[in-house]
Amino acid sequence: MSKILIKNAQMVNEGQIKQTDVLISEGKIEKIAASIPHSGEKLIDATGKYLLPGLIDDQVHFREPGLTQKANIQTESRAAVAGGVTSFMEMPNTKPPTTTIEKLEEKYAIAKETSLANYSFYIGASNDNLDEVLKADPKNVCGIKVFMGSSTGNMLVDNEQTLANLFQKAQMIIASHCEDDPMIAENYEKYKEKYGEDIPMECHPEIRSAEACYSSSSKAVALARKHGARLHILHISTAKELELFDNDIPLKDKKITAEACVHHMWFSDEDYKEKGAFIKWNPAVKTKADGAGVLAGVLNDKIDVIATDHAPHTIEEKSNKYGSAPSGGPLVQHSLQVLFDFYKQGKISLEKIVEKACHNVAILFDVEKRGYIREGYWADLVLVDDNKPQEVTKDSLHYKCGWSPFEGHTFSSSITHTIVSGHLAFENGQFNDSVKGQRLTFDR
Repeated sequence: MSKILIKNAQMVNEGQIKQTDVLISEGKIEKIAASIPHSGEKLIDATGKYLLPGLIDDQVHFREPGLTQKANIQTESRAAVAGGVTSFMEMPNTKPPTTTIEKLEEKYAIAKETSLANYSFYIGASNDNLDEVLKADPKNVCGIKVFMGSSTGNMLVDNEQTLANLFQKAQMIIASHCEDDPMIAENYEKYKEKYGEDIPMECHPEIRSAEACYSSSSKAVALARKHGARLHILHISTAKELELFDNDIPLKDKKITAEACVHHMWFSDEDYKEKGAFIKWNPAVKTKADGAGVLAGVLNDKIDVIATDHAPHTIEEKSNKYGSAPSGGPLVQHSLQVLFDFYKQGKISLEKIVEKACHNVAILFDVEKRGYIREGYWADLVLVDDNKPQEVTKDSLHYKCGWSPFEGHTFSSSITHTIVSGHLAFENGQFNDSVKGQRLTFDR
């Protein structure tokens, strides 16, 4: 693996922005200094660009195996790398679901051969696989995923004793999708009675309501407190849920944490008329006040990390009526550009973006030697030119599904280089697939 020297970068790292050079050797960061002489290494002139740690996305759905008409690990990891995401943690609601160690290792084998980004996979909880879940090794599996609300794949865990046992015995992070299924089912029947098969898409946040989110999240928090479990609630979508979380405890000491996703802060219920099913997610995009509340939670540290919940479906699937159109959409290629737009709008600092999308994910999951720009750490790095706007067009997309909810928008910044474990995987729009990403390991 060749050496790489990055010169004159504005490095955003550990609460500071400063101009520096970075030398990469043998996949790791060898030296960080104000000036490092060039002596034959691959040279990247980063003048006028920001250098960030590569983003670690703790929630993606890459659809392999079994749902590869929507996406696969190869295509979506490339899209991630093009967006500055160097590591991902992928969800178990594939086909078949990843609810056994055997199925989990099959995914790792696919990623080893095809993933351009670094990777880890959750093992999925069901109503009857607790013994299998507890076999997962905390040192090389990111966590346990439990659906306390059903979504794509219908892996709902609704057995009270199963949940109690899981929260009592789990030795690693429990990442939970929280929506109250009976409440949602009741809401859906009311709207179906009113509209038949033509439920307007803008009813989605009323069907998958704020109340359904809060009901399930509060139940999960109560379970975690009762059993002392390590709980991470995914994709917070309401302002009200913020009252469930603390911001006066250091992250390393928190037992209950929360995640925000970029789409819940970018879109609102006012966008359903234009975007329709292409912004239909579970949990639903809700009001502008909810989106602002989620962003406020990021800023005041009630919400600990930023991710995407990248979850593609085909255009054909998304073109169905409300009851048949699946929830989810592709996001990994543009999440960092979304955050840079927020920065340009004065909504968030670059230091806070790096804290929430890089440092804190590494702290929360105990990721070994990633998430920071430090000597001796793996060289997972991204360069951003915030003076080079980029329009989202179909031709610019790397997703297998071929669409994006951001089509037509011009972002204020561009991702110019992405380095994954010391390999220059993406440079000025071109991929180098000759070296694959690595399996994440965890200091647990």
